[in-house]
Amino acid sequence: MAVKLGADSLSIPAIIGFITLFGIATRNGILLVAKYQTLTVQGLPLNEVIRKGSADRFNPIIMTALTTALSLVPMILAADHPGNEIQAPMAVVVLGGLITSTMLNVFVIPIVYGWYAKRARKELKS
Repeated sequence: MAVKLGADSLSIPAIIGFITLFGIATRNGILLVAKYQTLTVQGLPLNEVIRKGSADRFNPIIMTALTTALSLVPMILAADHPGNEIQAPMAVVVLGGLITSTMLNVFVIPIVYGWYAKRARKELKS
């Protein structure tokens, strides 16, 4: 959606932005799930694992998104200046995707992890 709003078409710089965004989002998700698994090994109940793990990883996820977003705003604002033909589409994609991926990491991953963990525990008991 950020490509449609900010850039006219999908270009090579926008694709590079998607690759960068994929790396950031994947790293945040992997670290969040790893935190859940660490807490699970400690023997905490599932609801406590999700609550404590999400609380522990919330600040790093938000800070990663915020610092990256703040560094991209000048590139987006200077999109019409000469020499920014490559930086601006990439920055638009990364900034738009950071908003979406941060919401995914904060809201969706804990829900999906809880669902799969409950399912896995039921299968282990059967």
